[in-house]
Amino acid sequence: MNLPPELSPVLAALRKVGRPRIVGGAVRDWLLGLEAHDLDIEVAGASFGDLHRVLAPLGATDVVGRSFGVIKLRLASGVEYDISLPRRESKTGAGHRGFQVEPDPALGEAEAAARRDFTINAIAWDPLEGRMIDPFCGEADLRAHRLRHTSPAFTEDPLRVLRAMQFAARFDLTLDTGTAALCRSISGTFRELPVERIWHEWEKWTEKSSKPSRGLQVLVETGWLVHFPELAALADCPQDPEWHPEGDVLTHTAHCCDALTADPEWSGSAPRRRRLLMLAVLLHDVGKPSCTRREEKNGRMRWTSPGHEPAGIAPAEAFLGRIGAPLDHAPAITPLIANHMVHHHGGTDGLGPNALRRLARRIQPATLSDLAAVMRADARGRPPLTGNDSLPLIERMLVRAEEMALADTAPRPVLLGRHLISVGLRPGPAFKSLLDHAFEAQLDGAFADESTALIWLRNNLPKDEPPRT
Repeated sequence: MNLPPELSPVLAALRKVGRPRIVGGAVRDWLLGLEAHDLDIEVAGASFGDLHRVLAPLGATDVVGRSFGVIKLRLASGVEYDISLPRRESKTGAGHRGFQVEPDPALGEAEAAARRDFTINAIAWDPLEGRMIDPFCGEADLRAHRLRHTSPAFTEDPLRVLRAMQFAARFDLTLDTGTAALCRSISGTFRELPVERIWHEWEKWTEKSSKPSRGLQVLVETGWLVHFPELAALADCPQDPEWHPEGDVLTHTAHCCDALTADPEWSGSAPRRRRLLMLAVLLHDVGKPSCTRREEKNGRMRWTSPGHEPAGIAPAEAFLGRIGAPLDHAPAITPLIANHMVHHHGGTDGLGPNALRRLARRIQPATLSDLAAVMRADARGRPPLTGNDSLPLIERMLVRAEEMALADTAPRPVLLGRHLISVGLRPGPAFKSLLDHAFEAQLDGAFADESTALIWLRNNLPKDEPPRT
């Protein structure tokens, strides 16, 4: 296991008082060939005082975790490491605070690992001997793409079910049947979870998934989908098989989420944008359950969902509130939901300039690039169909948006109050009405820059207030 050079003096100091091990996600990520961002060190055979004594000369130490046997060490480079003692945990009450934690330097390797949630997170690395310590066969589970609980104590913290959701999605894992059964047995404890902890797991699902459908499948297999009724309503909601041969709306949504992760536009984006786009794709069809009906169309009976785009706004907002998403997320997500079919409104030639200007304005703070990413995922989420009926329209929309400098920004008013004053108009209540009228004309293509805007203004001055000379 390749460790950063600045960790060498830390490990050397810890070896003087105990047996340091690299534990947790860093070992898992190393085995998966991924870069490990956080290195946690567990030291057996030492006291808390021993740890603090040998670490203090190396950097700033934060002993806020003393009761848990944890010291945060901050090196001069700014890098932080969590260094802890092995510990026992026992459930004493409801909720995530209902645990008694006791550091125990004499705890054996297997006992120390048993408190971890999944076998893939219970693997340790001995940096002195260069060997792996894997008492619960986590490496074999990684090779089998299996997510399996470490011990029956798994049921003591309901958050572990949502951790299963995001781990399955991030690492393309299938939930072990025994673990799924344990998750089902604690479904009633969902209400113990604070919303901020729920959001923390959904946040990882939205930002870090390699196959998000695996996470949705975990919710189905564990019976926890019921705790997210806006998603549960998608299961068994029918779709016309000609356009959606993949099945019901939840199946379609899962395929769409996977399609988004395969889009370079998503994978190359900053975490916040990945988060917003993934949530928009997850929720793009949540309006369908309230709109889906069987009716005759083009001479045959079909499943249709007229109006499902705007109908999705309310359930999307409810879901985002339920999982504790930041308040600024819904305003950036719901316009994408409400307009995700608009590329079909312009005929075979696509949306025209006026429609694009108005669309860019309507969906802000989201952008047309954001909308195109959601549209592409929707089009590609219908296997075995390839989306060839929609993808050319989406590409045409985006090319035109880029030509008009609208792909990543909405139109802003060209004509401002200072322009009205420059032609002699007096500031007053009529200003807003005239500026609103001017902006509507701008969106309709009447002018595009300051010079043509002034010409339009002079031709549209209020008749009851001629300009001063």
